[in-house]
Amino acid sequence: MAEAARARRMNGRSGDRQPDDCLFDRELDQLPPEMRWREWMARVEATIFAAQEPVTRERLARIVGKSCNLDLLIADVREELRGRPYDLVAVAGGWKHLTRPAYADAIRTAVGADERTVDLSQAEVLVLMCIAYFQPITRAELSSFFGKEISRDLIGTLRGQNLIASGPRSPTPGAPYTYVTTKDFLLEFGLDTLRDLPDFEALEDAGLLSKEKLLAGDILPGFAAGSEGELDAVDGE
Repeated sequence: MAEAARARRMNGRSGDRQPDDCLFDRELDQLPPEMRWREWMARVEATIFAAQEPVTRERLARIVGKSCNLDLLIADVREELRGRPYDLVAVAGGWKHLTRPAYADAIRTAVGADERTVDLSQAEVLVLMCIAYFQPITRAELSSFFGKEISRDLIGTLRGQNLIASGPRSPTPGAPYTYVTTKDFLLEFGLDTLRDLPDFEALEDAGLLSKEKLLAGDILPGFAAGSEGELDAVDGE
């Protein structure tokens, strides 16, 4: 009976394993090294091509051998795509096939605008930029940047586009919600992580952005006058 119980326990443990994981040959030990590498390249490219969302390193690691250097493998795939109208791009924490910008006009002419194209006003872009750089940030803190109230409607527009989401509550009185950017934000702007945002100090050095001016309510030269009416129009409070 002890042997039977041990067998049942072993069967239970083996039943927890995914059949595909047991049968799928990741290592390809029977192939010569060059053929093995080419097959891994093909698997990775096919998987990324078929996926709707960026494919993470963890998922790709399931289809290649343990000794495979994914960075080198993807570099080889990208080299083969050189000269093609699309590329393999690191975006939103994974890899995705994206068409090259040079073909954007041709694609729009043939199939029309992308349904996911984000259309934001200048004021919305500035608010989104502030959230991206200073997140997590409250609506009150955003208002102090711009020197006027940032409305819930404007925040709602950015949320409706899935570019921002609620972050942790602020430790300030009333514990208001903060706002943070989302994975869709990274996808929309072609960023792998937030570390890929242009360096804030570089923007300041170029005269394109000033944290001191933002905090003082002096947003950008010429912007306040052009967007004041726009911000007033969405001040629903």
